[in-house]
This record gives sequence, C-alpha cells and structure tokens, in this order.
Amino acid sequence: MTQPHRVRQRQPVDIMGGIHHHHGGGSHGHLPGDAHSYPELNFGVGSKWIKTLTQDRVKKFTDGSYASLNLPALMFTHRIDDAEHVKLEVWSAPGRTKPSFEEAMKQDFKPAKKGQQFGPSCMLPYIYTNHWWKVTVKIPAEWEKYERVQFEFDPGCEAMIFTTSGVPLQGITGGFDGDRRVEFILDKTKREYSFVIESSCNGMFGISGIAPPDQNRYFTLASADIVVPNQDAWHLFWDFTTLREIIDNLPGNSPLQNLALKTANEIMNEFQVDDPDTIAKCRKIAEKVFGTDWMKEGEEVYKKRREGHGADREQVWGIGHCHIDTAWLWPYSVTQQKVARSWSTQVDLMNRYPEHHFTCSSAQQYKWLEQLYPSLFEEVKAKIKQGLFEPIGGAWVEHDGNMPSGEAFIRQMTFGQRFFQSRFGVRCKTGWLPDSFGLSGSIPQLMRSAGMQRFFTQKLSCNVFPHSTFNWIGIDGTQVLCHMTPVDTYTAQATTGDVRKAVNNHKNLESSDMGLLVFGNGDGGGGPLAKMLENLRRVRAAGNNSRELPLVNMGHTTEEFFDRLEKESGYGSGLPNWHGELYLEFHRGTYTSHGSIKKGNRKSEILLRDVELVATLASLTAGYAYPKQRIDDSWEKLLLNQFHDVLPGSAIGMVYEDAEKLYGEITKECNSILEEAFDTLLVGSTPIDPHTPFEISAPGKVLAVNTTPFPRREVVQVPLRNSGGKRLHTSAVQITADGQTGYVLMDACDGAGIAQPIGLFADVKPVSVHKSGSSDFTLRNSTVCMTISKGRIVSLVDVQLDRELIVPGKTGGLVIFSDQPNYWDVEIHHLEKFTELEFTDIRILDNGPVRASVEAQVKYGQTTIKTTFTPRAVASLSSQSRSFVRFDAKVDWRQRHEILKFEIPLDIRGMEAIYECQFGHVSRPTHRNTTWDTAKFEVCGHKYADFSEYGYGVALLSESKYGFAVTGNVLRISLLRAATSPDAEQDQGEHAFSWAVLPHLGHFLESDVPQVAYTFNSPLHLRYVPDQGPDGCGAVSSLVHKALFSIAGAPNVILETVKRGDDDDFNTNSKGERTVVLRLYEAFGGHARASLNVSKKLKVSKAAITNVLEDHIEELKVDNSDDQVVSFPLKFRGFEVVTVKLTVALSKAQHKSSPSGEGWVQV
Repeated sequence: MTQPHRVRQRQPVDIMGGIHHHHGGGSHGHLPGDAHSYPELNFGVGSKWIKTLTQDRVKKFTDGSYASLNLPALMFTHRIDDAEHVKLEVWSAPGRTKPSFEEAMKQDFKPAKKGQQFGPSCMLPYIYTNHWWKVTVKIPAEWEKYERVQFEFDPGCEAMIFTTSGVPLQGITGGFDGDRRVEFILDKTKREYSFVIESSCNGMFGISGIAPPDQNRYFTLASADIVVPNQDAWHLFWDFTTLREIIDNLPGNSPLQNLALKTANEIMNEFQVDDPDTIAKCRKIAEKVFGTDWMKEGEEVYKKRREGHGADREQVWGIGHCHIDTAWLWPYSVTQQKVARSWSTQVDLMNRYPEHHFTCSSAQQYKWLEQLYPSLFEEVKAKIKQGLFEPIGGAWVEHDGNMPSGEAFIRQMTFGQRFFQSRFGVRCKTGWLPDSFGLSGSIPQLMRSAGMQRFFTQKLSCNVFPHSTFNWIGIDGTQVLCHMTPVDTYTAQATTGDVRKAVNNHKNLESSDMGLLVFGNGDGGGGPLAKMLENLRRVRAAGNNSRELPLVNMGHTTEEFFDRLEKESGYGSGLPNWHGELYLEFHRGTYTSHGSIKKGNRKSEILLRDVELVATLASLTAGYAYPKQRIDDSWEKLLLNQFHDVLPGSAIGMVYEDAEKLYGEITKECNSILEEAFDTLLVGSTPIDPHTPFEISAPGKVLAVNTTPFPRREVVQVPLRNSGGKRLHTSAVQITADGQTGYVLMDACDGAGIAQPIGLFADVKPVSVHKSGSSDFTLRNSTVCMTISKGRIVSLVDVQLDRELIVPGKTGGLVIFSDQPNYWDVEIHHLEKFTELEFTDIRILDNGPVRASVEAQVKYGQTTIKTTFTPRAVASLSSQSRSFVRFDAKVDWRQRHEILKFEIPLDIRGMEAIYECQFGHVSRPTHRNTTWDTAKFEVCGHKYADFSEYGYGVALLSESKYGFAVTGNVLRISLLRAATSPDAEQDQGEHAFSWAVLPHLGHFLESDVPQVAYTFNSPLHLRYVPDQGPDGCGAVSSLVHKALFSIAGAPNVILETVKRGDDDDFNTNSKGERTVVLRLYEAFGGHARASLNVSKKLKVSKAAITNVLEDHIEELKVDNSDDQVVSFPLKFRGFEVVTVKLTVALSKAQHKSSPSGEGWVQV
C-alpha cells in the first residue's frame, strides 16, 4: 500500500541540544549573501549534550514499551496462519523413542493447529518426547514480488525441518531466548510447499535447566505462520543494534562512541513508522559509522583495509562454533538430534554468508551424523572439502581432562584422528577441550604424539589465570602452543563487546595480540545465527572506518589462526611458559560424584587392557583371530562415557542410566573375548568365581593369570565345592567360616604370567587379629600392626621400624562432611563441619594364617556402612615395601548434601604430596601459603596418592575413586557425594568399593607404590585348568615359561599396553606378517635406559619407534646376542611415553589353533 506523503517541519534544536544549520531559514540572523559564514545572531536554545537522556532514548527504538511506534512495527509486511494457507498434522512418538524419518512417515497423523499443546516432556520412565508434524503451506501469488518469504514455526522447544523425502534442512529453536531461530526461508516461486518437522520436548538446555527435569512440561505451538519479513527494516535493525553495542561498550570519551550515539539519535529523528521510505534514509545516516556504501559489499567488507602503518592489522579472528555437550541435561539420543539441527543450520548459513567458517569437534558426533542423517553428513563432508566446515580437536569426544587413564587419553586421540582421516582425509593439528574441568599435565606429550602441537581451551578463565597465549609444557617437558580465548567463552554472541574483549582482555599483548573469537550458541548446540554474522559485518565495517575498534577477521579456519600465531610468536620463543597441569579452581566435586560411573570407567579401562593383551598373545601364539572390531566397539563406548559431563558426574540421572548400560555392554563383550582367548591359550580351562560353584570335567589345577607386567604374590579366594556340592581338592591354606570357600596363596614371581598355588613359606608370616575389650581390635601382619577402636584407627605401627604412623591423640577412619555447594562443586568450607564415624557392630571374619579381617558396621541417618579391615598377608617383592591394609566398603547411601571420606592423620611432615596422573604423577602443596595453594584442597588422583618425607612415606591406593587431598599431615580420599542437582538421586543406593593404606620405607621416588597400585587395580584372573587338554596335550605343563615380552634394566619403566597394530589385516585367513604395539613409560620423572626383550619364538622381523598413531619415527637397533630373546635398547626421559611397533613373521604352525601357554608379559 502506497503511504501518503508526509511533510514534517524540522525543529531547530534536537534533544541533544545541537543547532540545525538550515539553508533558507532566517532564525540565525545570517547577513544577506553570506549563507555559509559564522552567523552574527543566535536565537537558539542550544545546551550541553545530555548523553544519558539520549542513551536512554536509543534503547527504545528497537524494543521496549514504544516498539509499536518504532522500528519493530515495520519488521514484517504480511503474516497469515489460516487453514487455507497452512495445513498441519501431528503424530506423537511413544515414550522416549526416536523413530527415524521413514518410521515416522508410516504413522497415523492427526489434524493439528496453531496454539495446540503437545507433550508431556516425560512419559515415565522416559523424558523428552518427540512429535512429528506434516506441514503444507500455500504462498499467495502476489507475494512473489517480495524479497523473501518464510515459514515461522515456534514450538517453544527444539525442532528439525526435513524435506518430504527425509533430507534434513535446518534446526529450529523455539521460545524467546537469545538462541531463538524459528524462521525457515521458502522458495517464493512455488505456490505450494510441503515439509516435515520433528520437535522434541526439550529446550536448548533440557527442560528445567540445571534442576532435575520437570516431568510434566507441555509445550505450545506458538506460531505456524507464513510471513513476509521487511528485509530493509531488518537490515536497519542490525545497523541500529551494532550502533547500540558501540554506544554501550566504548568509553564515554570515545569519539566513535559519541559518533555512534549521535548517528543513532539522527536515525530515530529521521524514522517515521508510517513512512517505510525513511528506512533507506536511516540506513544512509548509519554510513557515518559504517562507511559509505558498506552494505553493498557484503562479505567483501572483510577485504577492505584502513590506511596507515599497521592499520590493517586483524587482531581478532572470528570462527563459528557450536559446542554441543555430548550429554549433560539431556541423554545421548537427544544429542544426536542436536547435532543434526545445529549443523544443518550452519550449512544453510554457509550458503548465505560466504565468509562463515565453522569448526566443531568430537568424532563421535560426526559418526552419529553419518549413521542417522547420511544425506546431511554428505553435505557436511562437501563443506569440509571446501574448507568451510572444520573438524577440530582430533578426539573421539571432548573428554574429561583429569580422570581418563593415559591409555584412554591416547585412544581418544587415535580414534578421533583415524576417524577424521578415514572420512575426510584430514588430521587435526589442534587439540580442542574448551569446557573440560581442568587439564592434566600429561596431555601435551600425548597430543604431540597424536599429531597436534596446538591447543585451545577456555575453562581456566574461571580462575584468575595470567595468560591468554602461552607454551603449555607437560610433565615430561613436551610443549604445545596454547591459546585461551580472551573473550572467556566458547559461546560468544559476536557482539561489539566480544570483539573488543578479544583484545582488551588479552593477557599477553606483549607477545602476540591475536585473539580467537569463538562465537555461536553452545552447550546445548545451535551455533551461530544470521544476526551474529550480520553484526560482525557491521563491526568490521565500523572498524574499517575507525581505529577505535579492532578489525575482526572472518573467512579463515582455526588451523589458519594457529598457523599465523605460531609464526608471529617465533614458534613459541616469544611466549611465556606454563608448566604442569592446568588446575581448575572449581567443580572439584566431579572427582567423586556418581561413584558407580567412576568405578565403571576404571574397571573398563583395566578390562580393555587385559583383553588387548590376552587377545594379542592368543593371536600370535595360538592362531586366535584377533577381534579388532569388537574391541574397537567397546573402546568407543568407553570413550563416549568419558565425555566431560558424563564421567565427572555432572549430568542428569537419565545420562547415567545410558552410561551404566554401556559399561554393562563393555563388560559382557570383553569377558566374552577374554574367554575365547583364554580358551585358546589354556585349552579346556574354566573361569573361577570364588562365590560360584563350577563343574569340573577333568583333574586339574586352580591357577591365576597375571596380566600386569609385575611379579606378584597374593592371597585369592576360591570355591571349595563344585556345582553338585562335592568337596574339591585345592591348595587352600585357610578355610572360611562357612566352609564354602578357601584362601590360596598364589605366586607369579618367576618371570611367568601364570600364578601357581604355593604353601606357607618362611618368608610369608601368618596374619592375625586380636580382640581386646568390647570394640578394640589389633590386626597384624609381618610389616604393620593396626589397632582400631570403635572402627577408628587409633594406631598404625611399622613393625620392623617400631614406628607409630598415627599422630598422637588423633584417629583415622570414615568421616562425613557437610556438602552444600552448587551442583558439581565442593568448597573449602565443607571441611569445617564434619562427623567422625564410630562403629558399634564389629566382628572378626577371618583370623589367619593368610587372611585376617574385621568387619565393622554403622548406621548413620538412613545410611548403612559396612567396612572390612584386612591387612595383606604378603608385601610386594620390594625390600622397601610394607604390606598394605585393605578396606572394603559396602554402603547403602541415603544422605543428601553430605560427602563421605576416609582420612588418616600421619606423623609425617612434607610440603608436597604426590598424586598419580596419566603416565606419571604430579606434586601438589600440602600447605595454604597462597590462594593458589589453598585452592587445591581437593585434587584429582588416579590409583594412588602418596605423602612422604625423607626415609618414609604412606600411600593411599584406590580402585575407583579420584578425589584426594593432603592437608597438612592428613591424607584423605573422597568416597561418596550426595548432591541433588542436576540429578536428584545422585549416588543414592548401594555401593561397593575398596581402598588401601600402604606404608613404605624411603621416599615415594624410592618406592614401588606405582607397581603396587597397579596390581591393586588388576586382580588375578582365576581359572581351573585341566591337567590334560581335550586333544591329549598337557595344558598345564607348558604354562610355566619365560614371558614373550619383558623389560630389563629399569624398574621405573612400566609396560602399559600390548595390542595389535591398528593397520593389520585382521581377516581370519590372512597370513604372513602381523604387528604388535607396545606402550611403555617412565613412572618417576627421571631418565632411564631399559631393554625391551622379545622372545625369539615370535620371529620379529623389524621394530620401530612410532607415535601413538603408529606412524613410523625411527628404526630400532636389534640386539641378537642372546639365544632366547631379541633385545631393543630404549632411552626414556622423565615421564616419557614410548610406543614400539614390532613386525612379526608368523610360522605355519602359528596359523593353526593349538594350545599354548606362551604369551605373557613380565618385568
């Protein structure tokens, strides 16, 4: 409709108090013929600019109570939603099911309409229900003249638009938050348009945010409209938004800030809501800030340069990003949808904004896309080839940075890099963990070995951290170039403030002023929006026109940013260094939350190590077909569960239902593979569960397989009766009270991988327990004597030194602390309020000669705790070591906002304690001299924490817990938490876990703590082996042998992993050479020389040092001087990880399946 011409009488003074210099008005008393001279008379009322009033006025132009009188009134030209033009049908999927497009299209759809409610969010026991909509729209013919026609669909939740053939088009985010995207651009040349929408009853951040999900949330279809947006008005809207940001973010004495305010005010004066033609005039006024005709340049705005020395310096590099938590306030299945929604949106934006480059990590998410949305995967693949869509990070998921084992860290990277290489032909050069809760000092070495020498993170911005760009140097001395965005977020909104912060908050401007602006909605996905890209164009235009804004650079990748940063920093020579871990001073509760998940992780890591070892040996010596794909599948499940909101325990309850299921699948598959491999190596053998009677088909022996690289002697429990109740003949030296099981002393100290029963030797002294009084018990073995009173440890004596280890007047034991932090945090004040638990129900379970134990039980609130105290009968084989005291707890945990710990006050003085990390250890203060020291009141450790002084120390061993502390002289381990958000039932229920106290002679660096902790986490595999195999061969006679692999000359070098090479041919009929990969590391932080000895029975044809990706680095010299083994000399620096790849030529006999006892590892 043509607007009537409106004549406006301009006022001589605007609200800023300025003078309008009219030509033709006589109010200023110009002399005749002197129109451009300074006037003689002035009748105006000009005054000093009252900026605050103008700033307040500017806020009302694009929103607020006067929206109907300002720009928002013209944002849309037409909007229709009637049944003639919009037809809707809906089908609701049952429960939490996520049917495919093809499955959904077979269902019975029912008529629907705008304003209709759908849900609920939960159909117990499921949440996040899914609803499918069929949509047909008819576009009026007269709308073809408009620049753009779009369908607006706002379900108030997340949704995805498909073609009628199932091709994903783009994501939808309903509601009115900053991540809103409800528009879908239509082909205006079509009169009728049909498509399908899948909506999920969850917002970008779940349903109730961090609180447990609302189970009865319904959503409303707020809009299902065909609309014509006024594109001119929208462009003015973005112009004005950027002007407002300049006004709000630049200081009051900034010329650009004042110019932007003046320009915004002039735009408001020019604009008339009843005259759309004024929009073009307003945009012309905006050129005072953005430059002449800048809007015609589009993406070309990034190619313009300012004049003058250094004027074209692009300090800020913008890269689109979409951080999608693989699980958090939603389960894995919802993430699969989020990936498709978010990435399809980015593909659409790339087609409309050529400068848009987007980066995203996590090979797992790409794999989900490939499996569930293959057509979209191909679009993403094409954008990757064009250099617009950038895989980053080289990892399977954005994993936790503290708790995964060293080998799991490696597999995160090798699985990620191999996936990206196989699908896209690329390997990432930059690690990417922006949201992990602290980062181990082991990471730099492992990243470099996986082909990544640069690293991006952001979480440490929560600390008061001194650097933005620096060399991060790991515990072994390896460095990576680390950049932490000065914007302090990976979800920047691409505002003027963000661009300025990338420079103004940069902490290393003296070294390099380059800052990475990672923008786009994240955590719940979404990524960049069109408004962000529009805003960045305007910020760049304003920067081209003024030196007061940094120049933002678009159209490049993250890798290109780091390429330039490397060069500008002199390849790190001009940067400051940071040594060791990047400790996050928050989220310390994540070391303990969801104890069953921590236990599942540790047990799965150990189990997969054993599976790879045993399957490798069976494939090399007994013709077993190495099940590479099955093992890889289990690894992928474990790696998925190591995501940085799953393993830390910071997700909703449903996530842990999924995680527990995956751990169950890992356990089942790995045990199946183990049984196959053991049956090949030990033909006819049967696994033994001490509490489950088993059938015996032939005479034989109870043996134990030692899968660790250390000699060991241990007491194990075995059944004494078969499934028919008949008594079995065993080598048990002690019988339990019920007569059903017995204790056997197993020995694997002769270089073999098989532990055999032995009797009580002179060097194995009996253990005992003595009761004195009603609740005092003394437990003793050959090296330690522990006295408990009411379940509290009142004395722990080193018998050989006659040294009391407990501080006089103090006791050790279980303590419950008040725990009332935010969600995943534990704060230092929790240590101020506690209850030391005393046990009332105490009894002797076993009393020698090889096992002595006391069971104590206590009721605390609604919680029941049962703990067994057991001094180990034998020490490790080191002369420095003592026997440890083992604690086994069974807890029915019913507390809320409390934390259970074990603590022991030691008569030891030291300024630092040592905690195991991946492939090494880290030292942390025991004092609180500085705030940085104080912050480490709860820290992460793996299998041990040690507190030593000169000549003596005590270690705390853990088989599934990660939260440790040494405060002063008190050594602690956190056992259970009870937070109520985001999972209201966190850790509620039954738990079983173990820990141990290990005294040792000498400092930690002189001890065998790492080896003992290793065996504490790796139980012997008990098996009943018949004396004669089914083919008549002696199955037992060949078991005692020298190991196939052994390490000599360096007790501080540990053989961590034995596996088949990733690139082997695993076809069961394949013949010829096969490869074996061995991973070793130095465990104490010093140089070492060791020999890797390999039995000549393996016929090694060549050997090489490789990186963790198994790429060749250098050939190894072969030492054939020994008749039995081939030796490979190896050198290690402190904490160095070395990967060796052996090529083995198989003999004809090895192609056939035959029983053999060959194939264990030993040091």
